[in-house]
Amino acid sequence: MTRHDRTVEQPEQFDTAQVAKTSLKVFFNICDKWGLNTDEALRLMGEPSRDTFTKWKQGGATKLTQDQLARVSITLGVYKALRLLFPTTEQAHGWINKPSTHFGGKPAREYFCIGNLTNMLDLRKYLDSVIHSN
Repeated sequence: MTRHDRTVEQPEQFDTAQVAKTSLKVFFNICDKWGLNTDEALRLMGEPSRDTFTKWKQGGATKLTQDQLARVSITLGVYKALRLLFPTTEQAHGWINKPSTHFGGKPAREYFCIGNLTNMLDLRKYLDSVIHSN
């Protein structure tokens, strides 16, 4: 069989509604644990309309964009990094609200919740670098 005779399998199709619902459930749980308000959560998700956001909170999501999925992924990555860095849940959940010299004496929450991908990724990379330096 030559290289050209091979058939390429199609990637498995995902249930986009289920991916959206599960992703948003995780996202909103993290927001609750961190004490984020609606405006902060809206910015983290790229500022969808309030109607869309309300629908999401009520479990009515049917699809998320690649950008929105990336935002959930980054948020989950920050959450996981904090859980790895701190011995207790309370410390991990509280860190985002504590002043940090890395963020000019402000809480990471203020920097992260601006909601642009650069800031979100910067926090994720910062926490990953702290994990890997230990």
